[in-house]
Amino acid sequence: MIPLSPELNLDLGLGFFTSLLASLLLVPLVARYALKAGLFDAPGERKIHQTPVPRLGGIAIFASFLIALGAVGVFGHSPATFLIEKGNLGLIAGGTLIFLLGLLDDLFNLSPYVKLAGQFLAAFVAFGMGVSIEALDLPGSLLLVLNALSLPLTLMWMVGISNAVNFIDGVDGLAGGVGMFAALTLAVVAIFTGQPQVALLALILCASCLGFLVYNLHPARIFMGDSGALFIGFTLACLSVLGVFKMYTVVMLAPILVLCIPVLDITYSTFRRLLLGRNPFVADGEHLHHRLLKAGLSQPKVVSVFYALSILSGLVVAYYIHSLGLYLKFVGVLNLIAFALVALLRHKEIFFKPKPNEADAS
Repeated sequence: MIPLSPELNLDLGLGFFTSLLASLLLVPLVARYALKAGLFDAPGERKIHQTPVPRLGGIAIFASFLIALGAVGVFGHSPATFLIEKGNLGLIAGGTLIFLLGLLDDLFNLSPYVKLAGQFLAAFVAFGMGVSIEALDLPGSLLLVLNALSLPLTLMWMVGISNAVNFIDGVDGLAGGVGMFAALTLAVVAIFTGQPQVALLALILCASCLGFLVYNLHPARIFMGDSGALFIGFTLACLSVLGVFKMYTVVMLAPILVLCIPVLDITYSTFRRLLLGRNPFVADGEHLHHRLLKAGLSQPKVVSVFYALSILSGLVVAYYIHSLGLYLKFVGVLNLIAFALVALLRHKEIFFKPKPNEADAS
């Protein structure tokens, strides 16, 4: 492990806890606004919730991410110029575009093809600003330099992971929790391999997801919507490109392992739809989490299964790069913070308890 300076440790803590606090405060505000404005995710054939739930949680996730970046840039020890460095600016610019695309879809229900075009545009912007897969470390100590293949492979990776996280956003707490653990794993890998900026961005995303998750666990008070799911997926994809893919000592399976849950689900869903002669871009109710629900598992049990798989995949990656101890410490601390927040804020409803007239506004 490459040692971190005390100043950098402070910046990592500042980014994490600023993002967490901002998310915890913003989610209830967004939920109340959505309740008053009638912006609900209504029950339907593909939906498993029985009552309307506000669906704009992605606003709080995205805003808390930016607030934390600003706090580190203004009050941190790292030069604020890291925000506009090659790659970092691409993540922020592309992430902003894909968040706005998801928000438009949450509000106006865009067609799948318009969404796909917008996703490729966001990915292209990020690529043009330095987020690019330039080589793949293959088994057998072989290095494949991509050259002209860099653009299409990078775009497919970013768009694919963005949609993959969106696909698993069908059970209370699933996408937020899987995104949180994936971001934590990327942060550990980045810290262990001397990539402090990637670690900072990953920890900020992890905290944004955690603050949202407090209100999104079953029964959910708010959904993240496409704005949140696409932003989380896109940011994870960019972080893996800036971090794990840049490490030529880690085979290309490492980033897939970090994001194994969304990758597995989108692969399964796409091939299943194609084999049945269906449009792979049209959503249905046959994702892996739907299968487990139909098998008789409750929502909390389904989420627990995917959380366990996410932690296990992180363990494999951490073991491979010899950072198992650091990963276990981070996971332990994260779980303690999560349990404390859920017990304090969720069960006692300190920050968010819908008024009867707001809850019945639908």
